[in-house]
Amino acid sequence: MFPSQVQTLNMSTTSSSSSIWLLSCRKLKFFTRIRRFLQSKAARKQYGSSASDHSNKLRIVNNTDEEEDLVVEKTESELDGSMALQKSVKRLHFGSWEEKEMAAKAIEKLAKEDVKVRKLMAELGVIHMLVSMVDTEVVGRRLAAIKALIELADGTFTNKELMLEAGILSKLPKDIDAVDDQTRHEFAELLLSLSSISNTPFSLAKTEVLQFLIAILESATSIETKETCLGVTCNLSAVLENARPLVSNGTVHTLLKLSSFKELSEKALAALGHLVLTLMGKKAMEDSSMVPESLIEILTWENKPKCQELSAYILMILAHQSSTQRDKMSKAGIVPVLLEVSLLGSPLAQKRAMKLLQWFKDERQAKMGPHSGPQTARIAIGSPLHPREAQEGKKMMKNLVKQSLHKNMEMITRRANAAGDSSNLKSLVLSTSSKSLPY
Repeated sequence: MFPSQVQTLNMSTTSSSSSIWLLSCRKLKFFTRIRRFLQSKAARKQYGSSASDHSNKLRIVNNTDEEEDLVVEKTESELDGSMALQKSVKRLHFGSWEEKEMAAKAIEKLAKEDVKVRKLMAELGVIHMLVSMVDTEVVGRRLAAIKALIELADGTFTNKELMLEAGILSKLPKDIDAVDDQTRHEFAELLLSLSSISNTPFSLAKTEVLQFLIAILESATSIETKETCLGVTCNLSAVLENARPLVSNGTVHTLLKLSSFKELSEKALAALGHLVLTLMGKKAMEDSSMVPESLIEILTWENKPKCQELSAYILMILAHQSSTQRDKMSKAGIVPVLLEVSLLGSPLAQKRAMKLLQWFKDERQAKMGPHSGPQTARIAIGSPLHPREAQEGKKMMKNLVKQSLHKNMEMITRRANAAGDSSNLKSLVLSTSSKSLPY
């Protein structure tokens, strides 16, 4: 037999064997379906009296078929997703600017689905291309790139590091008036995601970042965008190394102003609570004309217990071992407000208010000294007091406390709307005057 005939015979044999194999697979699938049908029919005859058993058998068979269909659908969707990813990455790298914008939108949708997809995109060089697109002047193209970066940064430390390495911080707009509010908000959201990472060699407290945040916080931007920027500031202030650049860029003054707005106060006070623990931050607050009046005002917000707690915490740090600050607070009328918080505030706010009141009480007693107030007969140093004189001294102190409470009762009852009528509150204060209050 000639070689060409042998080759033709082999090809025909191969094609016939492959067709036979496909036919066998189809037959196998057909007979499998028939076998399942017969099994269900036999089960129906055997357990015909039990309708529930019959439905369970059919449900099992149907579930098996459905599982096979789901596997097929899942495989097809994975293939479609893989093709869409390849197509988007190719367009992003080699397409026109319009194709790059479409690819960025597609990457944003794909990145929402799975963390593995986000990591895979980073390996394909998507992040550097998107960071370079942020520089464009076309608003829609820049927004598409920022939104895609926000999704890629979600839950992946590596992707955030790659964005910082690619220089995303240098892409922030120098003039926020030149960008619309939506672009500001998207930039703020991206910074909020990036500022959540720790132990990174890249410093986020750079001048361009802080100037961008302060410019937004002091502009007529939406409350939502300002709240996001305050979240970034709070994350940055939690890192000790960031305290110096934050304070030197005037962040304390901006935070004190925003703390007077109830919608933004909690996050602003949280950032101030971090900064007050540093020498620079504490000094900036002590020198501010808004302290302590603005913080004392926040103590009167009965419907904002968290703000009361944070304000009391900052006042405690400022008053600790500083008679100058305690004098300023006393002249600003902090004592009546602390009395109110110690009665009506949250448990934590009450505890902090009581501590402050104790400090004011101790300082007042130290200032009174042995020659202040009502005088009695002089007693030689080292001689014990007579029990009767000691008892009279205690009664005198109780009377002083009651007089102080009566003086501030009208102010307390006017603010204590949630605590019931004023007569009940007055009887409560009088019955616990010397036990519950230290001042």
